[in-house]
Amino acid sequence: MLTVRDLVVHYGPVQALKGAFLDVHEGEIVAVIGGNGSGKSTMLNTVAGLLKPTAGTIEFQGQRIDGLSADKVIKLGICMAPAGHLTFPDSTVYANLEAGAYIRKDRAAVAEEIEGFLKRFPSLNARRNQKAGLLSGGEQQMLTVSRALMSRPKLLLLDEPSIGLSPAIMRTVFDFIKQIRDEGVTLVIVEQNTRQALAVADRAYVLADGEVVLHGSASEMMQQDRVRRAYFGGV
Repeated sequence: MLTVRDLVVHYGPVQALKGAFLDVHEGEIVAVIGGNGSGKSTMLNTVAGLLKPTAGTIEFQGQRIDGLSADKVIKLGICMAPAGHLTFPDSTVYANLEAGAYIRKDRAAVAEEIEGFLKRFPSLNARRNQKAGLLSGGEQQMLTVSRALMSRPKLLLLDEPSIGLSPAIMRTVFDFIKQIRDEGVTLVIVEQNTRQALAVADRAYVLADGEVVLHGSASEMMQQDRVRRAYFGGV
């Protein structure tokens, strides 16, 4: 579904990605892990059209998309839920969900799907007419992901979905991620909680200093001494 090759991205004079690569097959969850500043979020932002690569190629379902604007990338079926529970804080929960479907014309179906998400998360339903900025961190994360799904993406990019969440809410978020995959959406997850990411992923890539240094099945990554030492304290 997604093929990234030899991706180079700069922030001014700083080279954030140095020939990174990634393959994502339809129907799977792929985790991208690594330390702070390794280039994980840069890769997602570049695939989503928020950053322009200096070099390299990105193909989605056989079509070159590197260099396309974010709105064109969304229309092809790629949507991103950014890190930090980024809602429209002064708009209601309902209006946030409506905003996620701005490219769609089937308004009756949009309204039906909004009700579906609200029923899935009773706390959001109870606050449907409240400003999103008043929600808890966990509620904002559920809203952020649900809003991204309102565009009916084929590929969903999740940037740090568990950041700032309690362990209990984190488990709820990752249960939701598995449900999304079971409903036919392919996912790429950038995640700080490596153990949790590998628990739900099919395959994983490890980034360090802008380069892919390891990749393979999630179970293989769990057994890699290098990964265990770096992220699991050597256990």
